[in-house]
Amino acid sequence: MEQDRPAASLEGKRAGTHFNDTGRGRALTHEHSSERRAAADGSRGTVLVTGATGFVGRAVRPALAAAGWRLRGLTRDAARARARAPDLEWVQGDVADRAACARALASCQAALYLVHEIGQGDDYHRREVSEAAGFADAAAAAGVGRIVYLGGLAPRGDPDATSEHLRSRLDVGAALRAGNVPTVELRASMIVGHGSLSWIIVRDLAARLPVMVLPSWLRSRTEPVAIDDVVVALVRTLDMPLEASAWFDLPGPDRLSGREVLEGAARALGLDRPRMLSVPLLTPRLSSLWLRFVTRARWSVAREIVVGLTSDLLAHDDRVWGLLDPPHPRRLTFSEAARRAVDAELREGPVDGAWGTFERARAVLAAALKP
Repeated sequence: MEQDRPAASLEGKRAGTHFNDTGRGRALTHEHSSERRAAADGSRGTVLVTGATGFVGRAVRPALAAAGWRLRGLTRDAARARARAPDLEWVQGDVADRAACARALASCQAALYLVHEIGQGDDYHRREVSEAAGFADAAAAAGVGRIVYLGGLAPRGDPDATSEHLRSRLDVGAALRAGNVPTVELRASMIVGHGSLSWIIVRDLAARLPVMVLPSWLRSRTEPVAIDDVVVALVRTLDMPLEASAWFDLPGPDRLSGREVLEGAARALGLDRPRMLSVPLLTPRLSSLWLRFVTRARWSVAREIVVGLTSDLLAHDDRVWGLLDPPHPRRLTFSEAARRAVDAELREGPVDGAWGTFERARAVLAAALKP
């Protein structure tokens, strides 16, 4: 895994050179100016969105279209995706298929890399890095001008204690930045929004456990970022002046412990703050065992996310928001983002099953007991 250091300054670097984290550079082999490669119809051109049917992909698509991009999605089930979003161009395949990547990237000016395989097999880390390297090669061969990748924050502390999930996200970013296409890697911790796996876990714990044990690892701090702000960053970094690949942390405005995140989720749901009993010997791996009975998130995914919570996930800085054009200094607080996530869930309809019945009964009881 690469060393955890802030992105180097973009100023003063020689145009046409790709700089890696050690400061060494190598010449780029083809033209990367998206302005020079603008589409003949006056639009910004075509952007390939990998992971276009996922949580972030669905959120960013309308903003890309509004910004003037033509959208193309790479998906394993193009027929299903086309039925749900007929206004998009869909290509059958995935990032593991280099021929499919070549077809999807043809004539594209930019690409968003939003895929990950967390918890999908014992060797998912190796596969993810290999797929990212192959995608970078295919993008270079197609003459793509920019790749934007949404990855994960590097944890503070001992790098050897980093979870496999976070190591994989960081190594995927390094593989993409090592290619010949200028790449922006955006590193986020918890993304707050309806459909986010991290939010689902937090929301379900707050909604379903009025009393819960509090492992010591919930003292770890993070800077949750709203999906609305993530979308802004993804769209605007496609146009960010960039002479060499770089990574930037993508923090929200609040620095919260795991306990404070759970309490904030409960408030957004209109519930009393859960009562928490401190159990310092409860490890993340043991915690992930009971999560499988409480949350809707797939257990293999929940396990990887929870194991990654043993260290602080804090940004080195928040300067990326000022580098965007226009800048984006006003980000949603965790409370605002959580409320939006709850509102989006309510518009979609009630949660099904026994847990849904329990949640509704608890909400009614909470409302009746309020003064």
